[in-house]
Amino acid sequence: QLQLVESGGGLVQPGGSLRLSCAASGFTLDYYAIGWFRQAPGKEREGVSCISRRGGSTNYADSVKGRFTLSRDNAKNTVYLQMNSLKPEDTGVYYCAVGKAGGSCPGETPSDFGSWGQGTQVTVSS
Repeated sequence: QLQLVESGGGLVQPGGSLRLSCAASGFTLDYYAIGWFRQAPGKEREGVSCISRRGGSTNYADSVKGRFTLSRDNAKNTVYLQMNSLKPEDTGVYYCAVGKAGGSCPGETPSDFGSWGQGTQVTVSS
C-alpha cells in the first residue's frame, strides 16, 4: 500500500521559511511524480507544485513561483518543499500525493493524484 507522510509544518512569521517533507513507505518513490497541494479553511484544495520522478521537471502555482522550491532525494525516499518568504495567504494544511500519470506530473487538480498523506498544518501569522 502506497503511504505518504508529511512533516515540517508549524507556525511562522510572515517572511519566514519552512521546509516540508513527504516521506514514502511501502513503495519506492522514484517511480512516481509527486505533487503538493494545500487547503485553507473554507477553500478548495489547490495545487502548489509537482516534481517528476527523477526531478528533471518541476512546476509551480503562480502564487508560489520564486518563493517555493520542490526537490526530491530518491535515495531517502523523500520529497522536500522549501518555502521561503512566507505570506499569511500561504496558511493551510499541506498535502503530498502520488501522481496518477506515472513518472510525469499529471494535471493540476486533486483528481490527478492519489495516495494522499494526512497533511501538515502551516500557519503564517505575526
